[in-house]
Amino acid sequence: MGERKRATTDSITVKGFIPIALIMVLLLSACGRNDDKRYQPSFSEEAAPASSNYIFGVHPLHNPQRLHEVFAPLTQYLSDNIDEASFSLEASRNYAAYDEKLYAKHFHFSLPNPFQTINAIDKGYRVFAKMGDDENFRGIILIRKDSGIEKISDLIGQSISYPAPTALAATMMPQLYLQDHGINVVTELDNRYVGSQESSILNVQLGHTLAGATWPPPWEALRKERPELSQELEIKWQTEPLINNGLVVLPEVPEAITLQVSALLLDLHNHDEGRQILKRMMLSRFESANDASYNKVRDFVIEFDAKVRQIR
Repeated sequence: MGERKRATTDSITVKGFIPIALIMVLLLSACGRNDDKRYQPSFSEEAAPASSNYIFGVHPLHNPQRLHEVFAPLTQYLSDNIDEASFSLEASRNYAAYDEKLYAKHFHFSLPNPFQTINAIDKGYRVFAKMGDDENFRGIILIRKDSGIEKISDLIGQSISYPAPTALAATMMPQLYLQDHGINVVTELDNRYVGSQESSILNVQLGHTLAGATWPPPWEALRKERPELSQELEIKWQTEPLINNGLVVLPEVPEAITLQVSALLLDLHNHDEGRQILKRMMLSRFESANDASYNKVRDFVIEFDAKVRQIR
C-alpha cells in the first residue's frame, strides 16, 4: 500500500535588491498557489488529462455537498493506497451536466446509475464492479400522511416530484410502476423534475407536490438528519428492485490501476476503515460485475420506452 500523500507549500525567498514591481509580481504569484489536496466539489468542463491523477465522477444521487461528504473518503482511500496515483472526486450540478461529461469521456472512473451505465458502455467505458445491495435499488413514492391519498388513481391530475428524467430508481422505475397500475404518466400527472433526491422529498414535505419519488438510501439518510420527516411522510408505494449502480472505467486507464481500484473496493467490507467508508454510502459492499451484468437494464429501457416515454 502506498504512503499517504502529503501536500507541500511553495516558498519564495527574496535575496538582495529586487525592484518593487518584481517583488509584487512574486508575492502575487505565491498567493495564487494552492497545493491543498483536500477535495472541494469540482465542476470542470475540460477534458480529462492524461496523467496519474484520475477523475472519479459520481452521478447526482445526492446534492454536490452531500455527495462530497459521502464519497470523498472513498477517493481519498484510493489515493492513499495506490502508489503513484491520486483520485479527484468530481460532482456535477445536475443529471444533465453529469451525463454530458460522462458521455464525453471526461471521467476516468465513474459511478453512474444503471441507465447511465449502459449508455457509458455504448460510449466506450467498461464495467469492472458495481454497488451491492440490489434489493435497495428500487423506486419509492412518498406522500404526506395527512394527504388523504389512498389509492393510485387518487394521483390523477396531481403533481409528483422526481430528481430528473433519467434518474432510474427514483424516476423511471416509479413512472413505469404508475403506468402499469393504470395512470398515463405523461398526460394524467403534473410531473416536476426538481434536480435532486433531497429536493424531491422536501417538495412533498412542504406541500409543493402531492407525492414525490426517490429511492431508499437518500430517504433514509435525509430522515436521519431531519426526524420530522418520519412523522410527516410515508412510503405509499414501491417498485420491484433492479440492479444497483455500476462502476465504469475508460480503456485508456492502465489495467494495473483498474485492478488495484477493483481490489480495494471489493475488499472494503472486510476491515474497519472500509466499513466506515461504506456506511456513509449506506452500502454493505461492492461486487464484481461486467458489461453483461447490465443487460437486464437494456430490457427495462425497452419496456419503459414502449409504455411511458422515449428516453433514448
